[in-house]
Parts: sequence; C-alpha cells; structure tokens
Amino acid sequence: MKSLASAVAFTTRHRVGSAIALLLVLPWVLPYEALAVNILIFGLYAVGFNLLFGYTGLLSFGHAAFLGTGSYLCGMGIVHLGLPWWAAIALGVVSATLAGALIGLLAIRTRGIYFSMVTLALGQIVYYAFYKAEGWTGGENGLRGVRVEKIHLLGLEIDFVHPLTKYYVVLVFVAAALWFISRVLASPFGAVIEAVRENEQRAAACGFDVARTKLLAFTLSAGVCGLAGTLRALHLSVVPIDSLHYLQSGQAVMMCLLGGMGTFFGPFVGAAVFLVLEDVVTQLTPYWMAVVGTVFMVFVLFFPRGIWGSILHWLARAAARKAARS
Repeated sequence: MKSLASAVAFTTRHRVGSAIALLLVLPWVLPYEALAVNILIFGLYAVGFNLLFGYTGLLSFGHAAFLGTGSYLCGMGIVHLGLPWWAAIALGVVSATLAGALIGLLAIRTRGIYFSMVTLALGQIVYYAFYKAEGWTGGENGLRGVRVEKIHLLGLEIDFVHPLTKYYVVLVFVAAALWFISRVLASPFGAVIEAVRENEQRAAACGFDVARTKLLAFTLSAGVCGLAGTLRALHLSVVPIDSLHYLQSGQAVMMCLLGGMGTFFGPFVGAAVFLVLEDVVTQLTPYWMAVVGTVFMVFVLFFPRGIWGSILHWLARAAARKAARS
C-alpha cells in the first residue's frame, strides 16, 4: 500500500508526464486503434470541460458548441478554403476560443442552474446556425471531404491514414494541451479559479475579479474543446451535425463525473469507461444508453468522486491511517 501511495503521489507531482506515459500504451491494450483515438479526442474534450466544471465550479450544458465549432471551422478551412491541415487546426481553435469568449460574456451574468440553462440555449443557437448554413456546413448531412492523408513535417512524410500513426500524431496535440492546462492550474490564476469554485463571495472579498476569472476560464475551456473538435474532424474526415448537439454536451458531463471532476487524469478515465462501454454494449443490445445510464447513476450515487477521484481518495486515507498508526 505504501509503494502504491508513493506511486500515486509521484504521478500527481508529475501529472503531465504520467498522463502521457499512460496514453502512450493505450492503443496496445484496446481491441483496435480507432477506439483509442476516440478516447484520446473525447478525453481532451472532457479535460477542457473539466477546467470549467471541475476546477471553476461552473456547470455548462452547451460545450458541444465549442467541440462543433472547432470541427466545422477546421473542416471548412480544408474543404472550402484549401488550407493546410495545421492552419485549419489553428482556425478551428481560434474560432472556438472566440465563440467561448462571446458565449461566456453572456453566460457569466447568471449563476447556478440559470448559468447552465443559458449555456444550453446559446449552444443550441450555435447548433441551428451551423445547421442552416448548408452551403458551408452540409446541413443535416454534415461536412464531408475533410481529408488529410499525408502530413509533411520537417521533411518527413507521415501517413495519417494509418490508425496507429494517427493516434500518435493526435497524442502530440493532446500532450501539448495537457502541458498548457497543467501550467494554467499551477499558476496563480489556477489558485484563483479554485477559490471561486470553493467560495465565490469570499474570493470577491479578497479582491479577485470573479467575473473576469469566470470569463477567462470559460474561454480557455472552449479553446481546449475546440482543439478536440479539430482533431475529431481530421480523424473522421467528416464533421457530423451531432457534433453540436446538446447530447454531446451531456457526454462531457458524464465523462467528467465518471472519471472524477477536479482531477487531472480523471476525464480520460471517464472517456475510456464511457466509450468502451458503448463499444461493448452496442454489440449486445441496441439499448446501450440504458446500460451506460445505469452505470452512470451507480457512480453518481455511490462514488461521487468518480473512478480516478475515488482511487486517489482511498489511497490518501490509507496513507493517513498508516501514518497515524506509526
């Protein structure tokens, strides 16, 4: 137990390196590489949502707007504007970040359930805006033709169609995003957003600009989710309209709660559990959502810290008891 607790403490101190090390072996322990790519992308999506929900304490029901905006703008950059893949990714991330700043500016005026409802409503407005722009987005059929077969980088030609190669290319972007989020959380701003989560009034009394803090956290969260969206567009070679649907926002909430909100690696654990369950159960019954929903309710009722959060909590309690006895 002591060695296990030490290992957890080590992974907490070196969270980015530990997360990347675990993700490096992910495609080798799953049945096929495409599932690993999906876990990587949706794990990043959940990480971006966790920055707002888990660390800032703001529950958004409209984060699919940023996943979809990143996907669509990346896809439109390639299909309609003829941009190279890296410029299309940049376009998608910037667009999602700007959308986050605009929606956040409107949403942070409210609190609690009203904040959640406003984000849901604004997210649906984004959904219908892209749905109606059929000439650019393909409407209900989605945007097709987002093809990236070869990546030319530093004189090298990388076969992006190969599933394992695609996984590690996507992992490079995910690793950069994890490093960025870790730096944000370790900065004074990271301490401020956690102070806002714990007690908004006390944070304001300490002299922090709560509204500006919320807006910046919302915007950063949207940018990370937008990056996940751009990677999903390149992975699928299409952008389905359901990328913007509110059910996609609900998936982020489920993944975050399953893995452990407010933990660094928990969203990836939640994404892995959700997507593996979906992959396995859909082969057994068409009512897979009922099974996943049941699992979700069990964890919410009996393991409110989520899978990864519960493991960390149990190990911390065991280490404390051992220290008290000695």
